[in-house]
Amino acid sequence: MLRTLLSPVKKKMNFLKVILKIVFILFIVNNSLVAQNELDVIRNSWIRYSDSPNSLYRFLSAEANKMLESRTGEIARIETKDEFFRRQSDVKQRIWSLIGPFPGKTPLNARITGTVKKNGYKVENLIYESLPGFYVTASLFIPDKISKPAPAILFLCGHSAGVYRLPLYQLPLLNLVKKGFVVLAIDPLGQGERLQYFDPVKGESIIGSSTKEHSYAAVQVFLTGNSIARYFVWDGIRGVDYLVSRKEVDPKRIGVHGLSGGGTQTAFVSALDDRVAASAPANYITSYSRLLESIGVQDGEQNFYHGISNGIDHADLIEVRAPKPTLIQATTRDFFSIQGSRETFAELKRQYTLLGKPDNIEMTEDDDIHTYTKKNREALYAFFQKHLQQPGLSTEEVVDFASAQELQKTTTGQLATSLGGETVFSLNRLEAEKSLNKLKASRDNSPGHLSSVLKSAGELSGYKEPASVQEPVFTGRIQREGYVVEKYFIKGEGDYVIPYLLMVPSLSNNKAIIYVHPSGKSVEAAPGGEMEFFVKNGFTVMAPDMIGVGETGPGIFTGDANLDGISYNIWFTSTLIGRSLVGIRAGDIVRLSMLLKKNKNISEVYGFARREMAPVMLHAAAFDPSITRIALIEPYSSYQSIVMNRFYDSRFVYSIVSGSLTAYDLPDLAATLAPRKLLMAGVTDGNGKSLNQETISKEMDVIQTTYRTRNADGQLTIVSLNPTEKLNEYLLEWIKNAE
Repeated sequence: MLRTLLSPVKKKMNFLKVILKIVFILFIVNNSLVAQNELDVIRNSWIRYSDSPNSLYRFLSAEANKMLESRTGEIARIETKDEFFRRQSDVKQRIWSLIGPFPGKTPLNARITGTVKKNGYKVENLIYESLPGFYVTASLFIPDKISKPAPAILFLCGHSAGVYRLPLYQLPLLNLVKKGFVVLAIDPLGQGERLQYFDPVKGESIIGSSTKEHSYAAVQVFLTGNSIARYFVWDGIRGVDYLVSRKEVDPKRIGVHGLSGGGTQTAFVSALDDRVAASAPANYITSYSRLLESIGVQDGEQNFYHGISNGIDHADLIEVRAPKPTLIQATTRDFFSIQGSRETFAELKRQYTLLGKPDNIEMTEDDDIHTYTKKNREALYAFFQKHLQQPGLSTEEVVDFASAQELQKTTTGQLATSLGGETVFSLNRLEAEKSLNKLKASRDNSPGHLSSVLKSAGELSGYKEPASVQEPVFTGRIQREGYVVEKYFIKGEGDYVIPYLLMVPSLSNNKAIIYVHPSGKSVEAAPGGEMEFFVKNGFTVMAPDMIGVGETGPGIFTGDANLDGISYNIWFTSTLIGRSLVGIRAGDIVRLSMLLKKNKNISEVYGFARREMAPVMLHAAAFDPSITRIALIEPYSSYQSIVMNRFYDSRFVYSIVSGSLTAYDLPDLAATLAPRKLLMAGVTDGNGKSLNQETISKEMDVIQTTYRTRNADGQLTIVSLNPTEKLNEYLLEWIKNAE
């Protein structure tokens, strides 16, 4: 009875305890937010910079548009056929160079794994090798009653796991078959039976959707100065090779078609394979300017290495095949801008008219979202019937769909667990090994290696040396025991600002540290934080928000390839314009260094960076010798570690320079710092895992050798950090004799 009476009281007490806990947590969180907010420089108080979180995207877009405007001027100056054909030849060579060269064609080793008879056609499921051991799963659809070689279509699919097994794709595919076309449909990389990161336990991709599969591998390919598009293109070109090898196919009547990502592949393959007589990209062709204004740059395979900086736009993918017939298919509510589609079509119409073939460029559009429509499908049938000389009605008909099981090529449903074979990662690793061997030879045999490293790092990172530095804007001050925190912002390279904190000690040693953290300026700025450690040792500490971080990021744009909170699409945008986030941010660090040196009370500037900001500081210090000491905490060892291991940490993507492995790696850049004092503590691999001292010594050999050669062994410290070691001990050694 007593227990029963006490029970409600006990419940109330427990309830009060829960409420008190919630209040306490809210109090702590609120105090933390207040402390964080008081370190804001522009947020909520400067209306002009209210869009600063989108600074990075806006800057990259502005840089891209300058390049695109230059291309527009180039196109406007074309007045004769000869001028057009000269540019056409040049652009085609540019595209080949940007996607990367391929070796000579090797045997396809095509084999049919099964045949299915359906109403009006049969399917031959097959596997061929576009490169040795690099398997492509495909299905050949052959109409009944072929009496002579027929026109053929290479059918390419968009981003979906089921690809042409889906009714969405089978409806137009089988209508083409019903109208007498032989059709070869292939699984794109990362889709269908070709998942590159297949988890046999879960039966799905480890990385995620097809856009993520494409993008994750694309970063490693871009590191070698190539484009992952090269593999999509080559799969398609070898698909055409298979088609023309078949007795049922007329090799002079080859067409290519695809929707969405298949539209991308269609445009690429048609641009580079002269055997394609008629091309019909659907729901892809727009323009980069409209793309950047709307949904932004898309996933990995849609982007050429340095494409925009080399003057390539969507129109060029069609102009390089002009005046061959092309049909652009579009929908008015597509996320690919219909305005861009119309503007590109208008440019193409002028060029085709100049060549005397205005009717060879067509456009069909319908009012719908990103999909097929009956109107557009029937326009597709009519286009191929006209230009591949296949008479008949273009009216859409009812078809007999094939099931996913009927279209399975491998025994397990995935190449990874049946044939195995090469992947984009393994093929690109071979490419990387060639570059790394050349790099090693240069290290060993070239006296001018390090000077060439500096030159290449500047060019490949897109670094622009600041010509001047504007006066900073002061926005407030916070008094703390023994020092003050001053808040400023300064103009960056473009139309954006760099907010920063300046911690000034009461007793200064007249030296400053530029402190860069991947999470922004405020993370270690609270009392007791890491920055206070330096201030209490007499240093003035400057802590900026690098563009895209803190008050200047990350912005609203995520894109279709967001992995672990990292927008790969942002990085692809920088790669398209021949810049890098590393080079842009390094330029801003040098700008801040210049500002500090204007201060008469600062005699020397040091650089400190953590994790993925380490490559940024490393590049900045290499370009600016006046940064006299450098500390990199938990840096990853090298770009080699990113490209030579199947998995890497997505957080590191923004610190990667596309094409760098063709000329240098991070250890080469670190070696150029000798004899300046350099601390690298807690070195990891490209997946963020700590390296032991033996591995560190091996990977950092070029740094150690250079410091030794320059009699500066005592200036270099490279260590792993185990849980019992205290970083402050190394930092104290790093700042030793700085007073």
